[in-house]
Amino acid sequence: MTEQTEQTEQAPYDLVGVGIGPFNLSLAALSDGAPELRTLFLDAKPAFSWHPGLLMEGTVLQVPFLADLVTMADPTSPWSYLNYLRAHDRMFPFFFSERFHIPRREYDHYCRWVAERLPSCRFDAEVTSVEWDETADAFAVTHRSAGGTRSRVAARQVVLGVGTLPVVPEPLRPLLTATHAGRVLHSADYRTHRSALAGAGDVTVIGAGQSGAEVTLDLLRHQDGQGDGGPYVRWLARTTAFAPMEYSKIGLEHFTPDYIRYFRALPEERREQLVREQWQLYKGVSEETLGEIHDELYERTIGGTEPRAALHPGVEITAAVADGDGYLLTCRHTQQDAPFEIRTSAVVAATGYAPVRPAFLDTMADLVDWDARGRYQIDGEYRVALDPRVSGSLYVQNAEMHTHGVGAPDLTLGAWRAATILNAAAGKTVLPVPDRAAWTTFGAPRTRTPGLPGIAPAGAYR
Repeated sequence: MTEQTEQTEQAPYDLVGVGIGPFNLSLAALSDGAPELRTLFLDAKPAFSWHPGLLMEGTVLQVPFLADLVTMADPTSPWSYLNYLRAHDRMFPFFFSERFHIPRREYDHYCRWVAERLPSCRFDAEVTSVEWDETADAFAVTHRSAGGTRSRVAARQVVLGVGTLPVVPEPLRPLLTATHAGRVLHSADYRTHRSALAGAGDVTVIGAGQSGAEVTLDLLRHQDGQGDGGPYVRWLARTTAFAPMEYSKIGLEHFTPDYIRYFRALPEERREQLVREQWQLYKGVSEETLGEIHDELYERTIGGTEPRAALHPGVEITAAVADGDGYLLTCRHTQQDAPFEIRTSAVVAATGYAPVRPAFLDTMADLVDWDARGRYQIDGEYRVALDPRVSGSLYVQNAEMHTHGVGAPDLTLGAWRAATILNAAAGKTVLPVPDRAAWTTFGAPRTRTPGLPGIAPAGAYR
């Protein structure tokens, strides 16, 4: 199909967002309350969708409903989850259900409700390039529709919210081909192949996080509990235990602006070490899901029956090959340094996601001040360091764990981060954000008077 080129819109946008996941949708919702800003948000998908491969019945968010798109920054916004409930006549059912953590399927529906009503959100718009136009003193953002129509808009500022991509262990990557489709897959595609996996003889799930636990639980529930119905379920993880997520009230203060300021002030190598050590803050499993897995296994062992399941922590996969109708996995128990093999019918890699540099940014890659590891250098307002010739600002969302800590992918900080970017983009305070939100003092306390104990003043680690 021949592409048609539309003229660039005459007036530049104050802010253009690339990608409409929850984080940029949060920014779009909050900026809707700032009519002085002209904004546009673009996404290649035909409509909003959020991890559709994991929207199974019974799965819930790992954060409370108050961590919606707007409430933590603007509880009066019409785009709150509570207003969504009101619009759908679900306020009383929600109240009586006494839920604090809401179904994932409803969170997805809530986000779609917002995205469909915000005039600044434009779907079927795949961004193909972002360039700096020195003549116009603005970014030139080119996008195209599925039908091949090309359009170009100018933007004084751009926010990248393109999300993350699934990560699969290196030994499994050669098997991610059409030949093995539906039998070797990332958990992001689990729901698509759920029925076929439920009918497999043996399924191995890899990954100790929430997704791995939810896939394991769902497969267990496909067993009939009486005989051979449903698959044998095996759950492997590199971590030393299937551990619950840190969810204590004080522990959750790692997801505050206070901790971000402290983390940003640390040396790079210490930040890298902390992210590795703090995996339970963002990669653990909810206690409820672990409890449900235990309950399923308990039911299946009544009367001395052996469970058709196995849980193996502390295991890494070193090789994987096709083996007849299934797969042979070569594994190693890390603490015992003991190798062993597993034969399985299918493999689901619930091994997380990672940010990637989008291809459309190649057109201005030489203007980005990358760090030594090829990552964005990001300031306290989520602004990427650029060549001085670029007068506009480029911001990122959920690509800053290396500079801002474990809260980067967490929905808890989504509205606060979006409000921080909104204020920076507007050059004024559109929405006030808290300067101090934690009881914990991260780092050594300061003293106001020599010899007397004290607490670091707000902003001490800015």
